[in-house]
Amino acid sequence: MDFLDFHHHSKSKIGIYNLNYREKEPGIPFSAGLHPKDISDNWESDFALIKELSLSPRCIAIGECGLDGLIDVKEQLQQKILQQHLAWAEEIKKPVIIHCVRRYSQLLHYKHAKIPKILHGYNKKPEIASTLLAAGFYLSFGKAALEHVSLQKLIEGFPIDKMFLETDDADFEIAELYEKIAIIKEISLDDLKNQMWENLESVTNYG
Repeated sequence: MDFLDFHHHSKSKIGIYNLNYREKEPGIPFSAGLHPKDISDNWESDFALIKELSLSPRCIAIGECGLDGLIDVKEQLQQKILQQHLAWAEEIKKPVIIHCVRRYSQLLHYKHAKIPKILHGYNKKPEIASTLLAAGFYLSFGKAALEHVSLQKLIEGFPIDKMFLETDDADFEIAELYEKIAIIKEISLDDLKNQMWENLESVTNYG
């Protein structure tokens, strides 16, 4: 069985390709969303295009979309656009891949959205992870899990059925991450691979 790369930026990988919001539909599974950094005065027409793309059967998820405290886009507008992504995802019954930087507490405002919500690239404190887990969020872990002991400790106790593994835009092999997490979780590599695919099945065929 192949390694599932839950969130990536390379068309040569197996998993969910993060489509650039102005890119044409690829011939592989993808997600479509308006990243906070791409929000402009034309966001409504950009989001209309995303909605059209997301109706494709190859579109596995909405996103990445979310909240970013480091960019020069008004917080209120970011919240409005995230809410529109969530509402659209509920309408077409697809999970949402969420980007979040320095706005974790605000994500709790969206916990009642009736679709699976996956926070990608998680590398913050265990306390935040516990709060998000209790609020129904999944977490996806990337390259930071290879490097930070505190994050490895978090993953050790994190429910395996509520997590994913990803490369995002980092230059490394997803197999390396799987090998590390299999050791941390004390399971076989095959069992970990199977679990990640089962998790994907769960979030894409929920309800």
